[in-house]
Amino acid sequence: MRTPATRTAIVIAALGSAAMLQGCVVGAVVGAGAAVVGGTAKATGAVVGAGFDAVTTSDEETRAKREREQRDYEREQRRCQQRQQRGQDC
Repeated sequence: MRTPATRTAIVIAALGSAAMLQGCVVGAVVGAGAAVVGGTAKATGAVVGAGFDAVTTSDEETRAKREREQRDYEREQRRCQQRQQRGQDC
């Protein structure tokens, strides 16, 4: 049986590792860490949630990224058309 201090150390280690990861992988790591920690996860649920929110991408950020990528793609397509009009390869 683990002491509360050991459980807390495990949660801190899991959160520290999670900060280095991206997106959905974080959910798996945090979920596994919470399963290992057990009862302490209830006490640190707010911390786990905050750590998860800190490294995931919001819908607004995702939408902005897609719009940026679309503009970049369209710009490259226009440049390609201009090169083809001049007889050059894209």
